[in-house]
Amino acid sequence: MPGGSATVYIGPKPTMTYVFQVVAQIHSGASPVVIKARGNAIAKAVDVAEVVRKRFLENAVDAGPITIDTERLVNREGREANVSAIAIPLTLRPGATLPPPGRPPEGSPPPG
Repeated sequence: MPGGSATVYIGPKPTMTYVFQVVAQIHSGASPVVIKARGNAIAKAVDVAEVVRKRFLENAVDAGPITIDTERLVNREGREANVSAIAIPLTLRPGATLPPPGRPPEGSPPPG
């Protein structure tokens, strides 16, 4: 989807799985790429955004505006529950040069 936007939903997979998805979407021309998460996955969404911004696409993407919300869902017992949600758009900076796709440069710290 060159030139369009994309959404990456954060779930139970390892953080780096989502990092590679976001980087691949940006390399394919998607901008913004919106990282979305609910509940306990919110911390992982923030980690994904920061690893993309600071290790893989340093000085090439901007984050924001970040939106937060409370969604009302029906849980397994049939009761309504409030669940926090976040959306973090990563937008390619105008004129930014993307590093080649793949792993971060040598000497980069391990994901954390």
